[in-house]
Amino acid sequence: MKSATLLTERLRSHRLTAPASTVRDAAAHMLAVQSQDFTAGRWALACRTRGEPTLAAVDAAFDRGDLVRAWTMRGTLHTIPARDLCWVLSVTAQRQRQQAAGRRRDLGIDDAMIDVVTAAVVPRLRDGGLTRAEMFEVFAGAGVDPAGQRGIHLLSELTLRGLLCQGPVVARDGITREQRFVLVDRHIREHAAPEDPLAELFVRYIDGHGPATVADFAWWSGLTLGLSRQARERADRRVTEVEEGVFVATERPRRAPAAASVLALGAFDEYYISYADRTGVCAPEHLAAVGPGKNGMVRATLVADGRVIGCWTHAAASLGAPPELFESGGPPVDEDAVRDALARFTRFLGK
Repeated sequence: MKSATLLTERLRSHRLTAPASTVRDAAAHMLAVQSQDFTAGRWALACRTRGEPTLAAVDAAFDRGDLVRAWTMRGTLHTIPARDLCWVLSVTAQRQRQQAAGRRRDLGIDDAMIDVVTAAVVPRLRDGGLTRAEMFEVFAGAGVDPAGQRGIHLLSELTLRGLLCQGPVVARDGITREQRFVLVDRHIREHAAPEDPLAELFVRYIDGHGPATVADFAWWSGLTLGLSRQARERADRRVTEVEEGVFVATERPRRAPAAASVLALGAFDEYYISYADRTGVCAPEHLAAVGPGKNGMVRATLVADGRVIGCWTHAAASLGAPPELFESGGPPVDEDAVRDALARFTRFLGK
């Protein structure tokens, strides 16, 4: 596929040039948005929504129960529509357990330990939920030390079992980066039940990320390449193959007439991170600068006409500091458009 076509189509499928009507609609279209950086995950939805929804507006969607955050794939936290959580985990949970099995053995996590913490936390979660620190206090009170990542792995397993998720945002002054863990059966009012969850996962990935390949889907979902090929085969008539091995949605959102030429995308944004091959949107010589680095971090990016042109940080943008622009050898960057893109983020924060 020609580079210009790939970029145009990806910007549209990501709702970056064809924004959704509401934050909830943006989340439904993307299905799962990487969100271990909670502020970045919320910004990912806001910048895919019409107008300028604020951080408070996104938080309200969590508080209403429209959105939750959970370890949906690759052992990584994602924001997902609440109604889609359980069926997605029905596809991805076992693979995540397999990938974490060695580390969990090292931490001494077994079924008996999981049963102990389950019995301890369930009664405590019936009264509005607990923060992570409060969950770890309950673990410790039950005789399970949460240190050394043990607590995180236990929280992940309780999520993979469909018992809990992260829901309402903790009310605090400033930018809140914490949620309460809540019981799925009490917090989520409605559960989607697709006829073929594996096929549905492939279709929904292509809807929000196409043009993309089976290898891209395998990376994003964390599933094996063999299972990813099965997903594509079972979704055969629900996606369109535009060239050999490259798929797009059968129905694509309409591009907005006045889309911004420069976008400020947050850390770990799906537009960059969710592909096996990221050179379609970022020049190979700049991949190391964006990440993932040795610490696993993926930096916030500036994107002009679909291509990554530099990096920025949430904190620096709030202070008005200039971003880091890459040397490209191409036409000069529109500095006014860059400032406008970063200013939208600061308005999102309410600053």
